[in-house]
Amino acid sequence: MALKSVPFSSPVTIPRVSCSKSMVETRGNRRRGSVVVKAAGEVVTVPLTGVVFQPFEEVKSEAYVVPVEKKASLARMRYAAEVEDAVNEQINVEYNVSYVYHSLYAYFDRDNIALKGFAKFFKESSDEEREHAEKLMKYQNTRGGRVKLYSVVAPLSDFEHAEKGDALHAMELALSLEKLVNEKLLKLHSVAGEANDPQLQDFIESEFLAEQVEAIKMISDYVTQLRMVGKSHGLWHFDQQLLHEVAAA
Repeated sequence: MALKSVPFSSPVTIPRVSCSKSMVETRGNRRRGSVVVKAAGEVVTVPLTGVVFQPFEEVKSEAYVVPVEKKASLARMRYAAEVEDAVNEQINVEYNVSYVYHSLYAYFDRDNIALKGFAKFFKESSDEEREHAEKLMKYQNTRGGRVKLYSVVAPLSDFEHAEKGDALHAMELALSLEKLVNEKLLKLHSVAGEANDPQLQDFIESEFLAEQVEAIKMISDYVTQLRMVGKSHGLWHFDQQLLHEVAAA
């Protein structure tokens, strides 16, 4: 079948379409943030009314300017000076408690004491407190703070107690220390709240508080059991049980 060609002898006329003002306004209301083009060639810009975030404008705020000073932290944001100081103080608390536990480990590991379960328990407790200090140091650097280490108090080296015995005396001391650490952590959490720092609060809650409560309960049980066995032969059995529990943990 042959196709007939149509000669373009006369121009094709496209109807001119115009939009009234009401039509433009209606379209602008229906499509927010759009640009309406009238058929006559006029461009009508409708103001953006649905935008809630303008990154290239908001990023100009002084709070988001990247510092150029060599000693300035690039990561620091909403990290108050009082919070930074409180974190450094908590680091010192953890190191001090670790130091006391290390001294207890050395005491019970003596050849004339030879309570290996207690020695291992306090050695692992010392390591755990030091890990807490290092975790806080890592967080301090993550937030753009500066770690500042303070002096550590020299602990006792002898833990004999004529009435209670060294084992019960040491475990009661450990319970008091765990409660003290918990109180210091709650204080740090409070400082973070006063500084409107929910990120530090979340860090403390997720990494420390639950573990601290569990430690207090565990050592409370040990104190109760040691009070029942006293300084008799039952202490050796308790030490052996403690040795295997720590080993399994």
